[in-house]
Amino acid sequence: MGSVPNLYATSDLHLSHRDNAPLLDSVRPESPDDWLIVAGDVAEHADAVSDALATLRRRFATVVWVPGNHELWTTPKDPVQARGEQRYTELVRRCRELDVLTPEDPFPVWEHGPRPLTVAALFVLYDYSWRTPAAEGHSLDEALRQAREAGVVCTDEYLLHPDPYAGRAEWCARRLEVSEKRLAEIPGDHGTVLVSHWPLHRHPTAPLYYPEFAMWCGTSETADWHVRYRAEVAVYGHLHIPRTTHRDGVRFEEVSLGYPREWNRRSRGAVPLRRIL
Repeated sequence: MGSVPNLYATSDLHLSHRDNAPLLDSVRPESPDDWLIVAGDVAEHADAVSDALATLRRRFATVVWVPGNHELWTTPKDPVQARGEQRYTELVRRCRELDVLTPEDPFPVWEHGPRPLTVAALFVLYDYSWRTPAAEGHSLDEALRQAREAGVVCTDEYLLHPDPYAGRAEWCARRLEVSEKRLAEIPGDHGTVLVSHWPLHRHPTAPLYYPEFAMWCGTSETADWHVRYRAEVAVYGHLHIPRTTHRDGVRFEEVSLGYPREWNRRSRGAVPLRRIL
């Protein structure tokens, strides 16, 4: 019998940062059969995202990508000025040209464990439901005002456009509908690897220095997905707090690299690749 391949994951490579760009070279497989999950925030410009994913696809047997908020930004210097859902659709089109799997493609199945694991790539966004106690029961405008007073406003408010939806919460509602339908179609004897840029459960946000930032980190609508959809592991990024946690017996893995100012402070330094299975 041959050796069992590895399932690796990375996120938040933020390759537009000069000190992060060289780290792409260290995102490499141990064997030609290894898979890679890329859980968003590769870069801001569409061409940079495509170039990085093309490099990774040449190295790994299978690459699964989900968008992060930075890929969905429409920045003034990006030649691709598509906004919102149109921008996401363009990124999916580019991934398909590269043979990189996205949340719009059939979920691949990891067959190298005690049970088949469907690797479910999810794009669900956030709906501002993760509020601080002070913001509970208030309008979204009031919650945003409190966040601004605390000095916390996610750049998404300026660069992540929800077109054609009325707002990001409405886009999130649509993505939840699409994702739940696809998750329900996974065979009942399969476990899952749930992959999302934003964490599917709120507990990973507990260490945030600014708790107000949790509004831009997920949705309470996914709080039971790790149980309901039989997750072996839930893989995410976004928070730049790489660690392993558990909830209801399910392993949660944040696989983000983060910004140089963050990983330079860690005892392990930069860790751009994590083995999941």
